[in-house]
Amino acid sequence: MRENTQKRRSELASFLRTRRERLQPEQFDLPTLGRRRTPGLRRDEVALLAGVGVSWYTWLEQGRDITVSEQVLERLTETLQLNNEERRHLFVLARGMVPVVEQHTNTAPTPPGIQAVLDALSPTPAMLIDHRFNPVAWNEGACHIFGDFSLRTERERNRIWDMFTNPAARELFVDWELAAQHAVMYFRSAYDKYIGDTWFEHLLADLQKESLEFRTLWSQHNVQASCDIYNEKILNHPRVGRLHFASTIFIVPVTPPLHMVTYAPASPETASKLKTIQETIHAGAQTH
Repeated sequence: MRENTQKRRSELASFLRTRRERLQPEQFDLPTLGRRRTPGLRRDEVALLAGVGVSWYTWLEQGRDITVSEQVLERLTETLQLNNEERRHLFVLARGMVPVVEQHTNTAPTPPGIQAVLDALSPTPAMLIDHRFNPVAWNEGACHIFGDFSLRTERERNRIWDMFTNPAARELFVDWELAAQHAVMYFRSAYDKYIGDTWFEHLLADLQKESLEFRTLWSQHNVQASCDIYNEKILNHPRVGRLHFASTIFIVPVTPPLHMVTYAPASPETASKLKTIQETIHAGAQTH
């Protein structure tokens, strides 16, 4: 453990030095008179710009065992002009933790090609979920099972909101109570990362207002860090009855994170029923 900590400090020292050396004093209107022995900014200049002591910053860049606050790391992030991935790297090296994503973080754009993947999976339901539990992309199969997302508002599409306010969701999930418990645990874990974010605070307040079940489960303060990557789900579809799915989550490495959720049929009977739903809906559309 101690050896790992020392390695992390060594990596931190190297990272800070390389980020410092890629910046030029002219970028900050600093004087450039005289011979500079090192490329980029000097340590004392970084300390000045970040508002920290020169000796303290020198110790940090030397990999010494010193305490670093989140506030100081944020100032270093700004001074060293780090991007999101570099900011995350800095926090992990300096504090052994992933930083809280800044407030009002917007959803990352859907990566190119994802919609084509979703469409290729149909009639297997599949959707792309953002860090707010909003479906941001989906295929026809998902609409056949969970309802047409294109006809709903963002709030109505939200998987947590839908779970507790949509009567159809209660009928769809065979074990709604268990599904609701897991939904609140996942939401609690996500909310902890975004406390103070206006969007999350509004959703939380509205859920507590609209649903007694949500208020009860929220008050229990149970938490689950992340959704299970693989899960078996049994749904009760109004057209064909019971559907048995093997649900799998694939992480899309963007910031904030996106998750592609697929619902592969776990039995030949379910696969057949998915085709029946698709054919029935297509036939109905052709008659109108």
